[in-house]
Amino acid sequence: MYERWLSQEMEDPDLSEELRQIQGNEREIYERFYRELEFGTGGMRGILGAGTNRMNIYTVRKVTQGMANYLLAHYENPAVAISYDSRNKSQLFAREAACVLAANHVQAHLYRELMPTPALSYAVRQLGCQAGIMVTASHNPAQYNGYKAYGADGCQMVSQIADEVYEEVTRLDIFEDIRYLPFDQALASGRISYIPNSLIDQYLTQVLAQQVNRGVGPRSGLKVVYTPLNGAGNRCVRTVLGLMGLQQVWVVPQQEEPDGNFPTCPYPNPEIREAMELGIQLARQKEADILIATDPDCDRVGCAVRHQGEYQLLTGNEVGVLLLDYIARSRRQAGTMPPSPIVVKSIVSTTMIEPVAKEYGVEVVDVLTGFKYIGEQIGQLEAKGEENRYLLGFEESYGYLTGTYVRDKDGVNGASMIAEMAAYYRLENKTLVDVLEELYAKYGYYYNSIDNFAFEGAQGMARMKEMMEQARENPPKELAGYQVVQVADYGRSVRTGPQGEQPISLPRSNVLAYTLENGATVVIRPSGTEPKLKAYYSLKGENRKRCQCLRQEISTAVVKMLGI
Repeated sequence: MYERWLSQEMEDPDLSEELRQIQGNEREIYERFYRELEFGTGGMRGILGAGTNRMNIYTVRKVTQGMANYLLAHYENPAVAISYDSRNKSQLFAREAACVLAANHVQAHLYRELMPTPALSYAVRQLGCQAGIMVTASHNPAQYNGYKAYGADGCQMVSQIADEVYEEVTRLDIFEDIRYLPFDQALASGRISYIPNSLIDQYLTQVLAQQVNRGVGPRSGLKVVYTPLNGAGNRCVRTVLGLMGLQQVWVVPQQEEPDGNFPTCPYPNPEIREAMELGIQLARQKEADILIATDPDCDRVGCAVRHQGEYQLLTGNEVGVLLLDYIARSRRQAGTMPPSPIVVKSIVSTTMIEPVAKEYGVEVVDVLTGFKYIGEQIGQLEAKGEENRYLLGFEESYGYLTGTYVRDKDGVNGASMIAEMAAYYRLENKTLVDVLEELYAKYGYYYNSIDNFAFEGAQGMARMKEMMEQARENPPKELAGYQVVQVADYGRSVRTGPQGEQPISLPRSNVLAYTLENGATVVIRPSGTEPKLKAYYSLKGENRKRCQCLRQEISTAVVKMLGI
């Protein structure tokens, strides 16, 4: 396969150079060609470069041809919306996908400029498309890019459709079977059309409509530092914060402009303090109340709150709890709480949401990891005419959505709601940390954390698969001296505990969850977007220090169990 690629006249000169550089290096050749990038419900993601196991114009074209074949087999005159972020070659890949669709007489609607992932979800539904493509690798390092695939409902593709698309892809020869129409020709013919600015304005109007206490922005005097981390959020987030009436907003200059190399933050992830450091420095200079950061495709959002002179980073779980309490409290006070309200969260997100929800009469719905499952819950409510019941969906990985206008997590919405919440409490002379401590005092101290174990390359993927199989076949009887009282195997859809075996109603997924006698839970799953095995710990204790000690004990036991 390498020799075939080497003999091709590459349309991207970067690929030609890379293929020449690895000539004779069997290990490097193997890493690029030992498999094809997998395409699933999350689309595909990989390192930029030459080969079937890399993101390049040829792998993008092949997957898009498979999508076109699927769409043409199921729809008359199908259409696809396309967006992209600031990553290296994102715009190129978006155009290449559009060119393949155009050659297959599938209408391609393309954003003229980089736009957040939620804006793609919005466009799919508003333009009546049958699919969507978002070119991004989310918060991965700079050497990655990816291709998120969406269905007609604006959610990331469900497994059945993704499997059918992948089946089409496997039938194709990467060089011989791809239809392609040059971009300028496709644009002139109308088979590629630019998405109008009016649709962006509509999307931002929907984000603004999610406010629960309009007008608190200008009254609060809130000072905000924002960073898009060199990604796609700059225009939309700053526009919304301005329309909210926040008059003191500063943007981190080194991270303001799109830059796929992410020179100031090797891991452009608002979960990581290193990515937030420049923002914290500017926040100190401006004496800002809060720092808000969105990841490169602006579907995740993190924040650091000025509290007692220091900047404290809040976790995704903490923000999720704060948002539910703020929204539910505000809507109860305003008399706008819907009947039978619902909050939707992933199974790896904090259980603290349950007592908070109970306080306001809100039902908690647990779903698998992946915001598409939260989007599906919104769709089901909408089908019954009950979408107004939805208050909030969130994942511990810094993903939030407080409205039903899109079907994916929305960093623009998250940024605006965090800012609104901070402004509201500033009028009460409280920081978000003050409010969080009040919630801990009321409901008990909850502690959530994650271990990430990296497994790069072919050997790493095989090792990760082997560890999950061993854990599945040999469930632990105890962890750190605490008896395991329940095991949930989401791959087999079975929960085993004191009442014996019980079925799990969620879709099958490669996830194992253990409940210990002290109430702690451990969830283990391979990441759907990175070559990592993740272990999630959820604990409740007297205080943070005690929880941290317990977490360390359990984490050590998990590492031993997995054989890492």
